[in-house]
Amino acid sequence: MRCPFCSFPESRVLDSRPADEGNSIRRRRECGECGKRFTTYERVDERPLVVVKKDGRREVFDRSKLLAGLMKACEKRPVPLQKIEDTVHYIERELRSHMELEVPSHVVGELVMNRLLELDEVAYIRFASVYRRFGDIQSFLQEVEKLLKSKEIKGAL
Repeated sequence: MRCPFCSFPESRVLDSRPADEGNSIRRRRECGECGKRFTTYERVDERPLVVVKKDGRREVFDRSKLLAGLMKACEKRPVPLQKIEDTVHYIERELRSHMELEVPSHVVGELVMNRLLELDEVAYIRFASVYRRFGDIQSFLQEVEKLLKSKEIKGAL
């Protein structure tokens, strides 16, 4: 690794430890020439994940956009931030595990809906109202009835 101070091409590793929840390795290094210390991070080089929108547009998957949508759905609800972040991590991992470079937006939406249903029913309905674009109160009520029926089935088991 080239020293950022004197550009000497060799350095030695003093310390290595996991970083970013195990997704990278942090290394403390010391230059063999000037003796200054610096930090480097080693990560797996991931290919970009592209989300194909309903209108055919393509956007690079944006983790922060997903987090913002979940935060909005869970606003003023008793859902811990850690659960929301775990959900984002789960969805991203699930999308990348299929090794597809392009994912239709409805796949992302359905993953979010399934996870929100487990987290908080009100957050689920909030997200569904935007995601499903309910045109009228009847379609909204149908979604709530579906939710109530699934609760009854789970309660009976």
